[in-house]
Amino acid sequence: VQLQASGGGLVQAGGSLTLSCAASGRTFTVGWFRQAPGKEREFVGTIRWRSGSTEYADSVRGRFSISRDNAKSTAYLQMNSLKPEDTAVYYCAASRGLASHSEREYEFWGQGTQVTVSS
Repeated sequence: VQLQASGGGLVQAGGSLTLSCAASGRTFTVGWFRQAPGKEREFVGTIRWRSGSTEYADSVRGRFSISRDNAKSTAYLQMNSLKPEDTAVYYCAASRGLASHSEREYEFWGQGTQVTVSS
């Protein structure tokens, strides 16, 4: 499975941004993670491809939303009410197993896309 993440950029606090993750090959779960400078990579959210059910980290729940388009084999991370602390490199990852908040459970990773939120 190959993943191509895109859509990052610079946005003002309170703004919105949508990231895309195009997947080639079959996948059961897509997760989004992020890594801020000087910090460890952390879980953002995940979507089960078949059911569309999602889970989110507490820090983004209610502001971020994950969806997928089966026809395009693409997952999306819609980010609203962005805060400067959301600044990070965002990664999408895919798993052929169960949805997980742990990056160890994801076998395939995209290249990351930078999101910068200015105050």
